[in-house]
Amino acid sequence: MPLPKITEIEWEIVRLLQKNARATNKELARAAGIAESTCLERVRNLRQQGVISGYHAEVDLAALGRTIRAIITVRLHPKTIESVQAFQAQVLEEPEVLSVTTTTGADDFLVDVAVPDVDHLRLFVLERLNGLPDVADTRTSLVYEHRRKTVVEPVSS
Repeated sequence: MPLPKITEIEWEIVRLLQKNARATNKELARAAGIAESTCLERVRNLRQQGVISGYHAEVDLAALGRTIRAIITVRLHPKTIESVQAFQAQVLEEPEVLSVTTTTGADDFLVDVAVPDVDHLRLFVLERLNGLPDVADTRTSLVYEHRRKTVVEPVSS
C-alpha cells in the first residue's frame, strides 16, 4: 500500500490534533490558517487514508494507583506463528499490560506493564506470564522514568 501524500497544511492539522484532539473544526481551521470547510475535508481525508487512526484520552497511571512500570522481555519456545499470535492475544487481555512489542534478536517480545506495587509485579511475572504456554524465559526491568513524544513530526526521506 503506497504511503499517503501529506501536504504541509495536513501535517499542521495532524500536529494540532495530536496536541489537542478535542479541538473543534473551527479552532483547527483558525490555527491552520484555512477555511473551516477545507479543514473538515482535510481531516476527513486524513482519517480515510489511515493517517489519523483514532482519538483517545491520556490517562495518568499514578493517579490510578499503578505507580510501578516495568518492561518485561519474553522468549518463546517453540516459536511458531501460532505461539506468537496466541501469546500476543493472551497477554493483551491482562489488565496490567499496556503494550506488547514483537522484536527480533534474543528476545521475542517487550511487554510494558504498570502495576500498583512490586509484589503485584512479582506475582504477575511468576504466576501469569511464566504460566503461559511456550514462555521459555522472562527478564524484568523496572522503569525509573517514562517519557514519550506527544507529537509525531514529519521525517525527511
